[in-house]
Amino acid sequence: MSMHMIRGVQVHGSKRKQKKKPGWKQREAEHRAWLIKMGIDPDAKPKKQEFVPYEPKESSFRRETKNYPSRTSDCVPANGERKEQQVYSGDYIIGIATMHKSNLVPVGRGDDPKNFATMRRN
Repeated sequence: MSMHMIRGVQVHGSKRKQKKKPGWKQREAEHRAWLIKMGIDPDAKPKKQEFVPYEPKESSFRRETKNYPSRTSDCVPANGERKEQQVYSGDYIIGIATMHKSNLVPVGRGDDPKNFATMRRN
């Protein structure tokens, strides 16, 4: 029985180590020399930085602004008068019919009620 037939066993690639290409020692030595030339010790471990809390600096410039006191609740004006409701005063529309997907349609005098019952327009 092979591995692909055993339930629960999966093989995800080989465990062989990749071979280094020829000339890698020379490239590594050149890189090491370059690091030393830049002032970096290639063998040194990086140092952990200490936490320094942020303290904002005092600014010498400060704009002068006027003080506008906020209004209190005893001075708040009313919303105004209530609007009058709009009421239809004509005699052409006699009702409202419901068509597709709760679409409300005004029913006028002289319209055929069968059109609204069968959900047809014009």
